[in-house]
Amino acid sequence: MSLSVTFLGTGAAVPSPERNVSALALAREGETLLFDCGEGTQRQMMRYGASFTFCELFFTHFHSDHLLGLTGLVRTLGMQDRQEPLRLYGPKGAERVLGQALAVGIERTKFPVEITELKPGDRLHRDAYDLVLFDTDHRADSVGYALVEHLRLGRFNPDRARELGIPEGPLWGKLHRGEPVTLPDGRRVTAGELVGPTRPGRTIVLSGDTRPCDALLHAARGADLLVHEATFAAEESDRARETGHSTAAEAAEIAREAGVRQLVLTHISARYSREAPELLAEAQAVFPNTVIARDGLTVEVPFREAEEG
Repeated sequence: MSLSVTFLGTGAAVPSPERNVSALALAREGETLLFDCGEGTQRQMMRYGASFTFCELFFTHFHSDHLLGLTGLVRTLGMQDRQEPLRLYGPKGAERVLGQALAVGIERTKFPVEITELKPGDRLHRDAYDLVLFDTDHRADSVGYALVEHLRLGRFNPDRARELGIPEGPLWGKLHRGEPVTLPDGRRVTAGELVGPTRPGRTIVLSGDTRPCDALLHAARGADLLVHEATFAAEESDRARETGHSTAAEAAEIAREAGVRQLVLTHISARYSREAPELLAEAQAVFPNTVIARDGLTVEVPFREAEEG
């Protein structure tokens, strides 16, 4: 079951020749969720193959480098004759700010757009995962997002099922779902005889713009992937505090303390090169499994047993 993130924009504040501003596409089993929408996001989606059939766009906050692409993206969707509703989510102020962005220009939006204001602690339930909002520490009303997959069924043992004479088909499905079955000869078989323990799903945590904070640390505990901003190097730590951002070392300390599997750094200041070796070295000294995001990078998130096997 595929799960990945594609970085559409990895720069901070303003676009540069190497990095566009903030936007990320999360793809899970054919479904795409967008997070933030810096200027030019629709072009980045075309360039890097992000699906335009997405239905939901989530904002971490409403600074312009995370927002200005919304108007152009909606106009592009209209030119594609979109009919399906588009749902927009964001923290306090969403209805006012996003409504104003949609009203720019004289064109009429050709499809329904719904705006929902969210707050830290909200949980959006989906069939196989939840989206959990947590508080972040920035200079504006801001949130982070965690995609948390539900527990998965344990492994079914087909060889043991055949040994017990259970015919392949609906009875296997019932047992895999935890239901006992009665065989044609009257024997009763329980799921515990054939199905292993439940297995964890995957968790992806998106920090948005933030200082290190307890809410982010709590949300990231045991995550498979933490996407954390790293606007500055440690030598600019005062600037990071003043502007409500993090250094690469601070992001790595969150990753280490939270026990995440992998850390990807994004929201990189234009003062650093595309590879940002100083940021990478600083973070890897604290948390070795760190990479610097670049525009167009796709990171696959495997199940843990697949990665270990």
